[in-house]
Amino acid sequence: MPKPLVALVGRPNVGKSALFNRLVGRRLAVVDDVPGTTRDRLFAEAEWNGVRFNLVDTGGIEALGRDPHARPLAADSADFIVEIRQQADLAISEADLVVLVADVTTGVTAPDQEVAEILRRRQKIVDGVARPPIILAVNKCENAERRNEAVAFYELGIGDPVAISAMHGDSIGDLLDAMLAALPVQEAQEEDESVKVAIVGRPNVGKSSLLNKLLGEERVIVSPIPGTTRDAIDTKFTYEGVAVTLIDTAGIRRRGRIEAGVEKYSVLRALKALDRADVALLVLDSAEGIAAQDAHIAGMVLDKNRSVVIVMNKWDALEKDAYTMNTFTEKIRDQLNFLDYVPVLFISAKTGQRVEQVLPTALRVQEERLVRIPTSELNRMVREALSKHAPASKTGRRLKVLYAAQVGVDPPTFLFHVNDPELAHFTYRRYLENQIREKYSFLGTPIRLSFRAKEEKDL
Repeated sequence: MPKPLVALVGRPNVGKSALFNRLVGRRLAVVDDVPGTTRDRLFAEAEWNGVRFNLVDTGGIEALGRDPHARPLAADSADFIVEIRQQADLAISEADLVVLVADVTTGVTAPDQEVAEILRRRQKIVDGVARPPIILAVNKCENAERRNEAVAFYELGIGDPVAISAMHGDSIGDLLDAMLAALPVQEAQEEDESVKVAIVGRPNVGKSSLLNKLLGEERVIVSPIPGTTRDAIDTKFTYEGVAVTLIDTAGIRRRGRIEAGVEKYSVLRALKALDRADVALLVLDSAEGIAAQDAHIAGMVLDKNRSVVIVMNKWDALEKDAYTMNTFTEKIRDQLNFLDYVPVLFISAKTGQRVEQVLPTALRVQEERLVRIPTSELNRMVREALSKHAPASKTGRRLKVLYAAQVGVDPPTFLFHVNDPELAHFTYRRYLENQIREKYSFLGTPIRLSFRAKEEKDL
């Protein structure tokens, strides 16, 4: 079941990033930082009282210039009007809960009022309740006097302000309790046995074109199913006897000059899609090559332990020779070296070139995800690997693998009983993984290796 999404929004310099760091770094156990998203750690997965949720920080707003048609919020914030509106709009469109952060030391400002107005305006009434709910967190309340001053923020019309100090951790537990109480109840979903394939990638790489081409050629749509993203549709159909659900994350469109916030939120949509997916189609733009945002999303795919197919789109736009495809493949392997087990397809969603390869490859990758190696064969492979390349000694001690077993699939997970897990250097872990992949490729699928201490006995 997808985890709920909580967005921190507000004007610049109210302490959103400080609150984000407090929530995910101190009071909460960080389950999973998405690698490489932004320098200010934009996304994280967190847990409170047994409830896991995704947290997004909309801080770090870049000044992109003044909109000549916009009404200035205040003399000192007019340069941020575009960014404030943009961040608030994006947060409300994606989030299950919005936390509006304000600064008690400045009092209620015109930008605060503007953000609050945008959030209220974007809410929708669902079953008589405004969704998504909004919680008002008044930050920098380090003493009783400031906590008393927080009552002034009733003026924003958001509800009861929660007086906190992100810097000192004051009342953070109260805020978290309020967040959990406000989150929509996660309804149990019927078991869905279809293979869920998410189309992910940064804006303008051709995700929607690929989706339309896949569905247009197959013409086997059974029913559209509302997805968990606000503006996306899950499309369920049958492909060669296999039930498939395509998860479209192509809701963001590049209109004119792309704002930084939009680019960042393309990662957010990918994050939500990956929570539900079995296989991700990572769509890249052949004409532009691999951008930093591509690597960010690829890192998320790995971090979520999802299987993946790299789809190089717009292949028709390149001048090519007999070596172009090999050159591109080498470049991908170099720049995305943590996905060296992933198949790469070169397609054109516009012309249909090689699009027929996409779904068969995705389904093959899903099959690989469910492969189970017999225990006896796995241990034979391990003995051969140890014989070919023994572990290096560490402070006079050497790793001994006593027994191995595959303890799970989806993704394939292997448990190694060893004399001391601390002796399992990451380079040797990678060696063992490569040895497994030599016999069982697990194409496009991550495999997890775990090491546990056990009393010594012969394999």
